[in-house]
Amino acid sequence: MAKVKVHVFLKPGVLDVQGKAVEGALQGLGWAGVANARVGKLIEFDLDDSVSDKEAEVKRMCDTLLANTVIESYRIEVA
Repeated sequence: MAKVKVHVFLKPGVLDVQGKAVEGALQGLGWAGVANARVGKLIEFDLDDSVSDKEAEVKRMCDTLLANTVIESYRIEVA
């Protein structure tokens, strides 16, 4: 089994409301140097070794379901 991690983030220029909330909360708790906080998601799963081109298969998964490619970008790690 291959271990797969998909990191999904909003594209630059897309308003990240959750990131702004985290940034404001951190600043309110005394971390005044925090700026430009962005919140993403991490999706981890195992992928059967019978899949020959794992990277391409995971890319298809991302483009179909795991990421909204209009507003999100993603990075794939296969180990």
